[in-house]
Amino acid sequence: MSRKKAAAGPGTPATTALTHAGVAYTTHPYTHDPASGLGYGLEAAAALGVPPEAVFKTLVVHVDGLRGSGLAVGVVPVSASLDLKAIARALGHKKATMADGAAAERSSGYVMGGISPIGQRTALPTVVDTSAHSLVTMYVSGGRRGFDLGLAPADLVAVTGGRFAPIAH
Repeated sequence: MSRKKAAAGPGTPATTALTHAGVAYTTHPYTHDPASGLGYGLEAAAALGVPPEAVFKTLVVHVDGLRGSGLAVGVVPVSASLDLKAIARALGHKKATMADGAAAERSSGYVMGGISPIGQRTALPTVVDTSAHSLVTMYVSGGRRGFDLGLAPADLVAVTGGRFAPIAH
């Protein structure tokens, strides 16, 4: 585990944004194995040797009535599911649906399975599940499959301009 404060190592828009913001983070590359059958998040938890509750997936949703593209980001543990009604409420609206994969990739600039909540092409409203409060370090995608970042939950919220809310079940 190396602490990154400069552009050394594998650079992605996420690492660039964290470095620019002066946020301390660690990089965790691992070999992505599509044949593992675990799914991206559970595969990351196994490869990193951390509990699934500490690894968070980034999900792009469409929220009815949300200004702009209507897209937003939910960040929940890989061991849980995103509660669509809860994320809509957290953003002051009534209904959310999962965004189309192509729309999520276009908006974020990342590929499915590697979408990071940090350094997205288009900054979207971001909600992080409150379960992250109990963690010293949480892990999120670093911007490509097989590459996670470890950082403090408060730093993730600060760098994304996000907020905490109970959005997982």
